[in-house]
Amino acid sequence: MAYTVLLVEDHKIMRDGIRALLDRSGEFTVVGDAESGSEAVQVCTETHPDVVLMDIGLPGLNGVDTTTELLRQSPGLKIIMLSMYDDEESVVSSIRAGARGYVVKRASAGDLLDALRVVARGGSYLSPHVSEQLLARIRRGDADTASRHPLLSQLTPREFQVLGLIVEGKASKEIAVMLDLGVETVRSYRKTMMKKLNVNNVAGLIRVALAAGLANKIQQATPGS
Repeated sequence: MAYTVLLVEDHKIMRDGIRALLDRSGEFTVVGDAESGSEAVQVCTETHPDVVLMDIGLPGLNGVDTTTELLRQSPGLKIIMLSMYDDEESVVSSIRAGARGYVVKRASAGDLLDALRVVARGGSYLSPHVSEQLLARIRRGDADTASRHPLLSQLTPREFQVLGLIVEGKASKEIAVMLDLGVETVRSYRKTMMKKLNVNNVAGLIRVALAAGLANKIQQATPGS
């Protein structure tokens, strides 16, 4: 059964192109489209899509504010932000508003379909270039650490340490060597963290880390017993 998609984009040529791509894929069905945020809210209540593909630069109510409003009405809705921009402010504001994915418009058709597949199945997706930028941001320690994601209070100090190394791009074998642990133990930590943070892949862990404003302190957590 195909996933249903609502297209929110103010340029008709973009809507038509994406609709054609999704129709050809056989995996997705476009159940509606909208040219503005306010129209998106109305169409979404009528069509109940599985995924909303949202342009960030909408006239009037922008994509970020529209995402906030849609999730206020339907908390379980899955939203992917589609944008010309890959700057940190746009990405972070989208994620904090609740978007599960962020795809730049210069991405390939394959990347867009991958994003839709991952998010439709409950995961999180960031365009590769965006992921690299955000990883660099977290490494620099530039993120706002004033507030913590409430779910992170469930992590143990050791899990914080493992999460920090995952954010650094380390594989399970590397983490095992660095922390003097067995590889299966590291994999168990990853699985436990994913369950605690309600994500199902590494991109999801990074998404939560960014939303929480984690910085270098995560790597400096002292392991406890």
